[in-house]
Amino acid sequence: MTTTEMSPVPDHALRTEAPPRQHAVGAGHPHPLGARVDRQGVNFSVFSQNATGVELLLFEGHDSPQPYQTIRLDPVQNRSYGFWHCHVAGLKAGAHYAYRVEGEWSPEAGHRFNRNKVLIDPWSFGNSNTLWVRGDACSMDDNVATSMRSVVIDAGSYDWEGDRPLDRPMRESIIYEMHVRGFTRSARIAHPGTFRGVIEKIPYLRELGITAVELLPIMEYDEKEILRLAPDGTPLTNYWGYSTIGFFAPTSNYCVSSEAGGQLDEFRDMVKALHKAGIEVILDVVFNHTSEGNHLGPTINYKGFANSIYYHLSPLNRAYYMDYSGCGNTMNCNHPLVQKLIAESLEFWTRDMHVDGFRFDEGSILSRGEDGAPMAHPPIIWRIEFDEALADTKVIAEAWDAAGLYQIGYFPGLRWGEWNGRYRDAIRRFVAGQPGIVGEVATRIAGSSDLYQQNGRAPANSVNFITCHDGFTLNDLVSYNDKHNEANGEDSRDGVNENCSWNCGVEGPTEDPAVEALRNRQVKNFAAILLLSEGVPMILGGDEIRRTQHGNNNGYCQDNETSWFDWRLLNEHSDVFRFFSHMIAFRRQQVPLKRLSFFTGRVNERGLPDIAWHGCALGSPGWHDPWSRVLSYTMGGEGNDLDLHVILNMSDETLDFELPKPGKRSWHRFVDTSLPSPHDICEPGQQPVVPDGKVAVTPRTVVVLVSR
Repeated sequence: MTTTEMSPVPDHALRTEAPPRQHAVGAGHPHPLGARVDRQGVNFSVFSQNATGVELLLFEGHDSPQPYQTIRLDPVQNRSYGFWHCHVAGLKAGAHYAYRVEGEWSPEAGHRFNRNKVLIDPWSFGNSNTLWVRGDACSMDDNVATSMRSVVIDAGSYDWEGDRPLDRPMRESIIYEMHVRGFTRSARIAHPGTFRGVIEKIPYLRELGITAVELLPIMEYDEKEILRLAPDGTPLTNYWGYSTIGFFAPTSNYCVSSEAGGQLDEFRDMVKALHKAGIEVILDVVFNHTSEGNHLGPTINYKGFANSIYYHLSPLNRAYYMDYSGCGNTMNCNHPLVQKLIAESLEFWTRDMHVDGFRFDEGSILSRGEDGAPMAHPPIIWRIEFDEALADTKVIAEAWDAAGLYQIGYFPGLRWGEWNGRYRDAIRRFVAGQPGIVGEVATRIAGSSDLYQQNGRAPANSVNFITCHDGFTLNDLVSYNDKHNEANGEDSRDGVNENCSWNCGVEGPTEDPAVEALRNRQVKNFAAILLLSEGVPMILGGDEIRRTQHGNNNGYCQDNETSWFDWRLLNEHSDVFRFFSHMIAFRRQQVPLKRLSFFTGRVNERGLPDIAWHGCALGSPGWHDPWSRVLSYTMGGEGNDLDLHVILNMSDETLDFELPKPGKRSWHRFVDTSLPSPHDICEPGQQPVVPDGKVAVTPRTVVVLVSR
């Protein structure tokens, strides 16, 4: 039978008001997991297969150091196989709770049960870290007064006002990767650094024209974790948030309200507002590891409930963790329980939070079996692929992990988009001036058929990007040859060494107008190529105004001006913003840039094939020229679609390029990145006619012609 007892409350925690009443406790149900509100109270359920005892702790508030009621679950009445459960009568949303779990302390066997470590619920919709102190990972002292608490939240009590996910086809997407806090932290708005702050900046996103925001992790993570001290003594924390502790809970770090459950509503307010603006929401999700780290890391939840199930452990000594993630531990994603956690998390964010898609950090870890080896048909990936609740969501994989598994072009699943790192590297090298790679550049611009066509996939499986949160910004890509990560406190050992960058002749900031003009042109060259490529373009937030991290290519711990969006740059680089927004608008209008399938050579009624490749001379691309740094191509549109002719001159010379005959139409200059704004990209109706024959293109310039 379930028993209850009062826990002692220290004098400093005594309150003048009457203590909460003791709740009646029933057997409850094993499903669903988590804390779920009903008319009579709250049903609690957690999974801990090898536990010998479980206690549910109820707290009066988020800052209560001791529980007002401790409910010890009976292993007969309150256990169904591996599920421990109970029903607490009269308890309402807003209550705070946590668990103690008893069992074998035998790290070498994979078991880390310790009743002195108070645990939050892996399935909770919200958590509080008011009292949290990360503390000594090896300490066996009771940490109830400094532990986190989970919050009972009624996830169904929200007025969506008819909102639904937007269901935009993947091939029509233009993704904008951004950090919720960093995007608005320095903005002059009412709620900088929050979900509400994003709402205030929606007009900016609409003017830019992107179709989706891809948010760096917004699930609950340990913001109080201090990674190390910077050289100046400043504590460095996990700014990016790639260290989840709760896969069902939006982080309260990005909220204005401190009310229990407020984080769900503030996140949903943001989603609803973005949807009204026609912008989808994609979440960067981190199922590959958690904040609990390695054998020296803290016990927050997963270690304390089922360490041997949630994590890959070393077969030689299960006290240690297999680190395929590079972050200390690796989640055992294809164990049935972890599959359940991942799938139900994704279903929750889709069904209850109206999220439109997910990008899976180090997604290749999802393909590793329980023995750590890659699987031909990993169950969790195919469950996501075939889950009807997720059928209309976008799923995007970072198709590699930190242990060397690299799956670009053969990530399991059919509809998954992939961050195309091979696209990134080829276009970076080409624009930087590397010769002899025009064949690969053409393949990447055409949608990477070498990676995706052979297994029946489409150009939309390739998510093309030049920059992302991890690495140089676009401004820094054209301003630095080397990384400058000294502020991270790791002696610049962190961050990749090979950036395929070129500083245009000067390392870092310069007052030389010629160098600055070249950098501006290079930024526009990258933007033009990205937005003219087949596949799905992704833009790093801030690249459109030349945001800089001063050469830091690993800003994961820089919650400061280094990583924040600098809104002053919008005026300083308004020409770059204009160029991006016009290129985005052009892409959204042009059907040939959003193909359902790869090119076939089909010729349109004007005699132009769907794509034809050239060099300076028509039909003569330098596929085998080891010194070639130029490429041009023609895309013939169907019916009334525009025909395009694109010239990429990344050499140091002005060169003449032959033009194909556009039938009864004429060529008009749309883009010339060598020209000052507004002539660098022309408004419709203001695009000058280009005479037939040849066109001279200056060094390191992209020219785009359209036929009318």
